[in-house]
Amino acid sequence: MLIDFFIKLRDYKVPVSLNEFLIFLEALGKDFIEFDINKFYYLARTSLVKDEKLFDRFDIVFSEYFKSIEKIEINDVFESSYIPKEWIRKILEKYFTENEMSRIKSLGGFEKLIETLKKRLKDQKKRHQGGSKWIGTAGQSPFGAYGFNPEGIRIGQDRSRHRRAVKVWDKRIFKDFDDTKELNTRGLQVALKYLRRWASTGIDEELDIYKTIDNTAKKGYLDIQTKKERENTIKILLFLDVGGSMDDYIEKVENLFSAARNAFKNLNYFYFHNCLYEDVWKNNIRRWEEKFSTSEIIRTYGKEYKCIFVGDASMSPYEILFAGGANEHNNEESGQVWLEKAKKQWSSHLWINPTPEKYWSYTESTNIIKSIFSDKMVPLTLKGIERGTKILSES
Repeated sequence: MLIDFFIKLRDYKVPVSLNEFLIFLEALGKDFIEFDINKFYYLARTSLVKDEKLFDRFDIVFSEYFKSIEKIEINDVFESSYIPKEWIRKILEKYFTENEMSRIKSLGGFEKLIETLKKRLKDQKKRHQGGSKWIGTAGQSPFGAYGFNPEGIRIGQDRSRHRRAVKVWDKRIFKDFDDTKELNTRGLQVALKYLRRWASTGIDEELDIYKTIDNTAKKGYLDIQTKKERENTIKILLFLDVGGSMDDYIEKVENLFSAARNAFKNLNYFYFHNCLYEDVWKNNIRRWEEKFSTSEIIRTYGKEYKCIFVGDASMSPYEILFAGGANEHNNEESGQVWLEKAKKQWSSHLWINPTPEKYWSYTESTNIIKSIFSDKMVPLTLKGIERGTKILSES
């Protein structure tokens, strides 16, 4: 009934309703997934998750709950009397060609195939390496592990060595930061007050309470007075590190992000992972398809912008200092080159680090980033933000 799966999703704050869960179970009863784990995953996610921002949580639960599937031994399958042979026969019909099915029949049929595998398991008493008959490793036998038979049965292998079957639930989709977050943002908004440049813009549509009171008292009747609305004209360009070690600081960064969205009307933001490279993105779910050129961003946003990086600066030093050092792609220019380009374009810049300041000296990459930014690095605390806004306002 998958009740434990339902409960685990709720424990991870995925708001699955009982009705959605029952619809999911009903869909399973229609034999829609055809013994395909990927179809099962997509059916479950479509039925149980209403918001794409929760995909990452769902993937974590799915991977943890169903990881035991990878640990099932072949003997357990054979000893399980409750698995109908018709199910396994359907799987064979799906994954084997007509010629292969004919060969199976010529060998005595499916039952003979299973008996052969049982016999080999029983007769083989030691590890076998290579070859095409025995159950072993690094060979071409249809039975075994770490081999290269494309249609083989994997036995005793903890992961797919050749990555032929990509488990989509283990391909992490980073979560966009929530700019509607209200909890604990008030203090951050107060801390950001130092970074303001007021200007009166637009038409007279804001109530001028003092002139209204003064004119009403003089004239003896209500005399509404208005004035131009004042806006904070400071322009902010925000680069947010996401994924990996930054997962520990999601709530802190969400609070900062929400406070910044409320404090600055002219705010633009982009995401990156670990260090700035040639591309950034605005939507984490589509980060591989919808990239923005960093060079184009540098050309688009003028020198009047104040540039803020938010990240823990925790990575391999190679990711900063060397071309090709990025852990997700082959970067032609080093991260340091791109950070220097950003510094040159936006002289008013700052790095905000959510890691407690007392630990910075223990991480080499943090010291490198801090040096690149000429010590313009502050912790993600109220005092740190106050210090950072003063640095930005003075430059």
